[in-house]
Amino acid sequence: MSEATISVAQAPDAWKLPYRGKVAMACLIIAESAIFTIFVVAYLYYVGRSLSGPTPREVLQTPIFFTICLLSSSLTIWLAERAIQRRMSSFRVWWGLTFLLGAIFLADTAQEWHKLIYHDGFTVRSNLFGTTFYSLVGLHASHVVVGLTMLLIVLLLSLRGHVRVHHAYRIKVLAMYWHFVDAVWVVVFTVVYVIGR
Repeated sequence: MSEATISVAQAPDAWKLPYRGKVAMACLIIAESAIFTIFVVAYLYYVGRSLSGPTPREVLQTPIFFTICLLSSSLTIWLAERAIQRRMSSFRVWWGLTFLLGAIFLADTAQEWHKLIYHDGFTVRSNLFGTTFYSLVGLHASHVVVGLTMLLIVLLLSLRGHVRVHHAYRIKVLAMYWHFVDAVWVVVFTVVYVIGR
């Protein structure tokens, strides 16, 4: 064995390719961030420019409890990521709780929209605020639906015994998406329910 071969083989911190799932998810998150940025800028540009009512202050209520539910789901999915290495039953509990918290948030969004449309008569065609509100919040809600679908599939697979420790990298990739959805909500919440009111 040559001296060069020995030094390469003994190198403790040899560089290796990153997990392709993480790279793909990072690319998806970057692309989705660009789309959300466009919608956020449009919302901020048009806020207060509607020629007719209603205004955000007249129809929007701040969803603090449901925001806490969604943001708490980042903690539960992180705990699920850690639990898959140790106990599968703990993984299922934390993963299921993440799904439940996300579902509560989505149900609140549906309830808010039902009130806005049927009680307040506020639709996407009402004014500029309506168009940008439903576009931005709807874009986020669609991402929550995608995330919940993936969470449910993994939960069902884990209940059937098909998710194991060697799937931890895939779980981390899905968790990246869920953290992204939560981070985007912080921006949407701030723009729509704090600045925009």
